[in-house]
Amino acid sequence: MISRESLLLSRRDVAELLPLPECVAAVEEAFRLHARGETLPPAILGVPAEGGGFHVKAAGLKLSGRSYFAAKTNANFPANRERLGLPTIQGIVLLFDAESGVPLAVLDSIEITIRRTGAATAAAAKKLARSDSSTVTICGCGEQGRVQLEAIAGVLPIERAWAFDADPERAWRFAETRSRELSIEVRPAVDLGAALRESDVVVTCTPSRSPIVAKADVLPGTFLAAVGADSAGKQELEPAILARGKVVADSIDQCVEIGELQHAISGGFLRREDVYAELAEIVDGVKPGRTSDDEITVFDSTGTALEDVAAAAAVYEKAVERSRGVRFLF
Repeated sequence: MISRESLLLSRRDVAELLPLPECVAAVEEAFRLHARGETLPPAILGVPAEGGGFHVKAAGLKLSGRSYFAAKTNANFPANRERLGLPTIQGIVLLFDAESGVPLAVLDSIEITIRRTGAATAAAAKKLARSDSSTVTICGCGEQGRVQLEAIAGVLPIERAWAFDADPERAWRFAETRSRELSIEVRPAVDLGAALRESDVVVTCTPSRSPIVAKADVLPGTFLAAVGADSAGKQELEPAILARGKVVADSIDQCVEIGELQHAISGGFLRREDVYAELAEIVDGVKPGRTSDDEITVFDSTGTALEDVAAAAAVYEKAVERSRGVRFLF
């Protein structure tokens, strides 16, 4: 018999219960299931607001033999940290038993979002980056940048990282802290173009609304993960980069509306049908990933509800196993 008690799980709970390698495994499984048609169709709703906006992402899947449904509501207000000392992204995830409708948990969404986004990049890097990739540039030195670097370093033999941020002091702090934590050489990128030309992997996770990565600075063999463009108008890559490379989307439907593809398609650089694949197809082996060392590969990452439900379910199962969280009845 299913308990009607729900769990309340804080950001600290999520961080302690969801190590990044386990999150990568859960997200990869979600993509495999999606490729096989074994998930509930993801849905997304966006609502603009003054100075930011809200979005709701929902989906369902079966993990560890149990069916789950999750709906995440996130608020995104880029000026929060400077203006109010608050995180840019705040929100909650509601997790349900998908066979009975029983609410299982309410989880903080910040850590879920950060970790599952890094996990998706790691899953893409395993298939789209060169296996000998040793240098990465991280554009955007916030919490997402922190996890992106950890995720990339966890699946590729990274020896050096360049850190770029609109705030140079933030890049210096990031470099110092990440060097110590990951035991790799991390340096602030004073000249972004030079750092990009040295890099095998480039990850962009900024709130930019105009390109920060130029086509001329992307050399053959580079893997780019474009993470920051997740709403209408946001952009980090020159559209010509996508026309030149093999493009893989986390969700084509989402990416043509809110990802880097929105600009590449509206600008006439490529068509929707030119997108090589969705990540689910690559992870499940339906299509090959990188097929030559000279290819430029691009992962357009807008963040999917499948990633959210996979991460939330993994946290919930471990919380139950370890008696974590606060139990309550609605």
